[in-house]
Amino acid sequence: MAPVMITTLAAASETASGEENSLLLPHTYDLVWGTISFAIVALVLIKYVLPRFTKVLDERTARIEEGLAIADRAKKDQAGAEQRAARLVEEARREAASIREKAQSEAASIVAAARAEAQGEAGRALDAAQRQILAERQAAQISLRTEVGLLASTLAERIVGEQLKDTELSSRVIDRFLDELEAAPASPGVDGGASVEELR
Repeated sequence: MAPVMITTLAAASETASGEENSLLLPHTYDLVWGTISFAIVALVLIKYVLPRFTKVLDERTARIEEGLAIADRAKKDQAGAEQRAARLVEEARREAASIREKAQSEAASIVAAARAEAQGEAGRALDAAQRQILAERQAAQISLRTEVGLLASTLAERIVGEQLKDTELSSRVIDRFLDELEAAPASPGVDGGASVEELR
């Protein structure tokens, strides 16, 4: 190794002493080897590195475009979803309004039916009460007629002084007396002005 270094140093000293190096222009062999090295590096870059780099850029561009397309689709889907949600809310409001109106109409019909049924019940109760009053009035008339007949018969027996033994005769007398009382104009009686017709 020492002889090689000595030879290299000797060659360098000869070159330094024999030729002057130009600072601006390199040696010819440097230019040739530099050009060949540059051509090889450029060829390797163009043949292997540039296609991969282009492929990576193309893939990245494709991914970016796909992401933009997905974002646009998402925006459109979001707008569509918002429109669908607004439409559903509007339909729900309309349905709630129709249900409310239907419930109000049903409530009004139920109230009307209950009112009609209550009026019918009241009418039936009134009819029953009127029939009851009429029946009680007729029973009172019959009872009063009987009592008045007995009183008239007793009074007639006292006035005439003899007992009426003929039942048909006494019945005719009582009926004629009551008919005359009914046909007579109203006059104050013993019960404070009540006529026979009012008592009936």
